[in-house]
Amino acid sequence: MWWQRIIQIFKIRDLRNKIFFILGIFVIFRIMANLPIPGIDSQRMKEFFEANQLFGLLNLFTGGALDNLSIVMLGLGPYITSVIILQLLTMIFPQLERLYKEEGEAGRQKFNQYGRILTIPLAILQSYGLLILLQRQGIIGDLPQVFFLTSILTVTAGAVFLMWLGELISEKGIGNGISLMIFAGIVADFPTNIRQLVVTYDPSRLPAYLLFFAGSVIIIAGVVLVSEARRNIPVSYAKRVRGMKMYGGVSTYLPLNVNPAGVIPIIFALSMLLFPGMVANFFAGGEGVIPRVIQSIGNFLNPAINPWGYGIIYFLLVGIFTYFYTAVTFDPKAISSNLQKMGGFIPGIRPGSSTTNFLYYVLNRILLIGALFLGTIAVLPSIVQGITGVVVFQFLVGGTALLIVVSVVLELMRQIRAQLQTREYETF
Repeated sequence: MWWQRIIQIFKIRDLRNKIFFILGIFVIFRIMANLPIPGIDSQRMKEFFEANQLFGLLNLFTGGALDNLSIVMLGLGPYITSVIILQLLTMIFPQLERLYKEEGEAGRQKFNQYGRILTIPLAILQSYGLLILLQRQGIIGDLPQVFFLTSILTVTAGAVFLMWLGELISEKGIGNGISLMIFAGIVADFPTNIRQLVVTYDPSRLPAYLLFFAGSVIIIAGVVLVSEARRNIPVSYAKRVRGMKMYGGVSTYLPLNVNPAGVIPIIFALSMLLFPGMVANFFAGGEGVIPRVIQSIGNFLNPAINPWGYGIIYFLLVGIFTYFYTAVTFDPKAISSNLQKMGGFIPGIRPGSSTTNFLYYVLNRILLIGALFLGTIAVLPSIVQGITGVVVFQFLVGGTALLIVVSVVLELMRQIRAQLQTREYETF
């Protein structure tokens, strides 16, 4: 039973320490998210974020750190953006692709180091742009030059510190640290959203509320189903005789996940969608052709102004990033080569290029299901808004937030289960 599993987890000292370590990191993150930059009117900031849904969406993924203008108000946005840029560059520069895919763990560590370095200038640019934007919107007053520079450096240091905390979780805790930090930010905002929903309850919106909760149940069930779904490819190993012993001659399978990219496509797509909106707000009220074009693009991608256009672009980006991220992280050619070296083969398929082509064929077919599922779940709240005409912040982010929360919980459970099984084998 589940409570017996929890008791078992806390009986194992190493596993218990890892869980407490993650919880301690979450506490540090929440403390920093509530430490505002001095001289900011917090009440005016909250009113602005409640009225602006685009920034409300960004605030969700910083765990409420942005509407406080806290020292970690950028969240993990700069680091995620740097990873997206570097992974896109792997398609342009073969040297970078070899570093990421072919040079093993050392190459991947070097690739991650490039991401950390790129995070710093991106954090400086984002903090500068955000503070300038809030000044132009009248949310904060004109800051002295020294104070303005200090604020930029403080916010940049906060973004780098969050990146370090996420990597600490990956190294010393359980699961992916970046995903867990985003999960912590989303969950931290849930009580506030529920309280706001209760306080602002309107009986006329009851159909929309029922659709939202029904969609939440569908999302949770769908995420569990698709996350656990796999396409098992049978693999056989030829018999080999070494001395007086015989090896091989067994059959197993190669599992291919229906959604191997997890929630990464959702996070990438949101990062891409938020950028034009922030640039459009930066040019708000500007004269000339370029500011007007940028504002038109920002309005087209604004979920409050154009929910259908936003939903279509969101859906397409999620599908594209599902294929892109899988192509970066999963290499059928390398798997085919490893199978051939170990004497393995797929029944009915020749080793070598034929196996590679077969893996590409199967992967592309199951990825289509995964991409359609992720895209549908991501835009489901926007569909609800388009049908009901009710603009509620939770409806716009509910599908994405639930998708990330459920996926991260499933991955964490999978990691804990693997840890428990490893210890059972060691005991045996």
